[in-house]
Amino acid sequence: MDAYDHKKIERKWQEKWETDGINRQEIDPKKEKCYVLDMFPYPSGEGLHVGHPKGYIATDIYSRYQRMKGKAILHPMGWDAFGLPAENYALKNKVHPRVAVEKNIARFKEQLGLMGLNYDWSREINTTDPDYYKWTQWIFLQMFKKGLAYESNEPINWCPSCQTGLANEDLEKGKCERCGSQVVKKRIRQWVLKITDYADRLLEDLEGLNWPDNIKEQQRQWIGRSEGLIFKARVKDMKLELETFSAHFEACYADTFVVMAPDHALLDDLITGVAGEKEIREKIEEINIKRLKDKYATDELEGVFTGRFLDDPLGNGHLPIWVANFAMSDYGTGIIKCSAHDPRDFAFAKKYNIPIKVVLVPPDPVEKEKVMNFEYCYSDMRNGILLEPLNLSGKTGSELRDLIAEYVVDNGWARRKTMYRLRDWVFSRQRYWGEPIPLIHCQGKGGPPAPECGVVAVPEKDLPVKLPEVEHYEPTGTGESPLAAISEWVNVKCPKCGGSGKRETNTMPQWAGSSWYYIAYCIRENSKFEFRNSNLGNYWLPADMYVGGAEHATRHLIYARFWHKFLFDIGVVAGKEPFVQLKSVGLILAADGRKMSKRYGNVVNPDDVIERWGADTFRMYEMFLGPFSDAASWNDAAIIGPRRFLERVWRLVSQNANRKTQNLNSNFKIGKYVEKISTDIESFKFNTAVSGLMILLRELEKADASTADIETFFKLLAPFAPHISEELWSELGHTESIHLSQWPVLDQNATGILSNENTVLELPVQVNGRIRTSIFVSNISTEDDVRKVALESPQIASWLSGKEVKKFIYKQGKIISILT
Repeated sequence: MDAYDHKKIERKWQEKWETDGINRQEIDPKKEKCYVLDMFPYPSGEGLHVGHPKGYIATDIYSRYQRMKGKAILHPMGWDAFGLPAENYALKNKVHPRVAVEKNIARFKEQLGLMGLNYDWSREINTTDPDYYKWTQWIFLQMFKKGLAYESNEPINWCPSCQTGLANEDLEKGKCERCGSQVVKKRIRQWVLKITDYADRLLEDLEGLNWPDNIKEQQRQWIGRSEGLIFKARVKDMKLELETFSAHFEACYADTFVVMAPDHALLDDLITGVAGEKEIREKIEEINIKRLKDKYATDELEGVFTGRFLDDPLGNGHLPIWVANFAMSDYGTGIIKCSAHDPRDFAFAKKYNIPIKVVLVPPDPVEKEKVMNFEYCYSDMRNGILLEPLNLSGKTGSELRDLIAEYVVDNGWARRKTMYRLRDWVFSRQRYWGEPIPLIHCQGKGGPPAPECGVVAVPEKDLPVKLPEVEHYEPTGTGESPLAAISEWVNVKCPKCGGSGKRETNTMPQWAGSSWYYIAYCIRENSKFEFRNSNLGNYWLPADMYVGGAEHATRHLIYARFWHKFLFDIGVVAGKEPFVQLKSVGLILAADGRKMSKRYGNVVNPDDVIERWGADTFRMYEMFLGPFSDAASWNDAAIIGPRRFLERVWRLVSQNANRKTQNLNSNFKIGKYVEKISTDIESFKFNTAVSGLMILLRELEKADASTADIETFFKLLAPFAPHISEELWSELGHTESIHLSQWPVLDQNATGILSNENTVLELPVQVNGRIRTSIFVSNISTEDDVRKVALESPQIASWLSGKEVKKFIYKQGKIISILT
């Protein structure tokens, strides 16, 4: 055979796969389905770097494996191309977003094509395609008709740089997730979706999902369900009433002061006319600025007295109302009754000399005395003994919780309430590049200011409401979208009364199109979406395997689950959840340990790697870097290991030209490797699967392998290195693609991962006395074999880069030590 020429081989098979259409998959009722889904990218102008394809390669391996196992596979790809990232890129480069998106998509698609990924491109979607966002608008209208979409004028998160409103999920420590600018509160008219109506279901249904525990816990924390009491009381000398929420109300008779969030909507009315009003307002503004700029240490407390008092209905007197930096306007009511039995309240009271009292004490008399003397805060609501109210005193908080709740509720001082950290989803963006919201504001037959019909849905027959073509689309910063200035687009007739009307000019957020795209793949037919023909989608739904970044745990994953549950409620989808199993992909960092970024100049282009080493080598290397969900650093020097492995694979056929039909020697069972690699693929342990393939290759090189053994090896390799496997499969005389062949059937006599005579060992590897990684080898491997595996490991290669190996020590079956 000729030398291994990856360029020739990979180009040949990519063209043939495209011509033969082997990646297209139709519904096959006779087969079990497997829907493998990637979190689709937004096509940035920079293109892909080597960190992006890690998840795509993993789903490619998994879907190829499942297809060889006899399943009908759906493995699609598309583009999340609306929203701030695309528009900001277009503004920076002085080009229309549509032109930029089309160019960037072409670039991304070209790069993905080089990797030999088995996407069914006949199902490709683009969220900016009017045929697509027609149905994004349709879903919104169904929510509007069901009362889940409403107009609001409450203060929202406003990014002064992006000049648009943002949902809480778009913030990171009070900053815009996209541009890093400090967010402020601004009162703007916007549309909001009532995601909180689904909060309980979003929590409860997490239990049945095969997702990473940390992702599920992030969702629980973000939804933040708390069961407690709402206390309502009048402000002294005012008609204003305030509501406070408490999840731990057992010690409510200890409340001696109240704190409010510094950005609370009622603060302005509360402090108007008090003595020292100007100084109080200046201090509140200072607290807001410091908090937005994240200038507070985690335990730093700061506040200011408002000059007002709350008349406590429980008999605790007039409670001073303070503003505190730790009170949050978007949790509970934004107002908290405080006592000596919360560590933060206790510390705040101590700092500002606010009187406190004790009503909860430990059972131990000595400790009780310390608590009564305010030597420390006692907050064990469950086991502490309550002293008040007197008619219920003498028992623990856990014993009295329900009785206290009943007592204060029956007296009309409080009501039961379940609160959530999750807030309703701010769904408006005051930008151009997004789906138009399909609503019309009726101006009345006589014209403004006398609307007759209110806000009216655009008739479904008129969908999509297309985004108008414009020359200038810069954000206005006024709270209005640039669309508001396009009078010929804005001014329309009211669909209900025929009078004058104006289109809604806010657009949808980027998250709108990505909240149902996984359904769109399933129902894509002849370049159209048959959305209401649920049989199309329900063959494939739900997605069996979903792979993407953990950073979307509290944004996309919550939003998509919310939309899916709504679509389930109206009978569009059959199941309650969109994604059965979820895998998080770990980052690939640059060689300097930082995230790859054009700003840092540390980006590695996959095109360059594939040009030099080949797509199969690139794929093998990325999967060999380490555990799939862990971060790992790229190392140019380490890619030589997977390349040399494939060169040895290439020589395997010619080395075994005089193949015999018997199996390998009796101490070696290839079925053991079938089981190990199958198990590793299913559990996304791709690095150990690659190790298993490397061990198997060494055994095949040493053994007098049969044709059947070599064919089995190529099948095991095929999902990881599809081009070279296809070429060598063809060399063995096969005319049908290896990717359409049957996955090796495990020998039922070869149970367990490997036999006692031939097992896989995990060996820790030290470099200069410190353990850096582990490798996997056969227990019958020679020291020379072990040395090769260790030095081919990408992690070890990174530690040895530019250094000379002076000593290699292998303690058989125990540890490897390398000295440089």
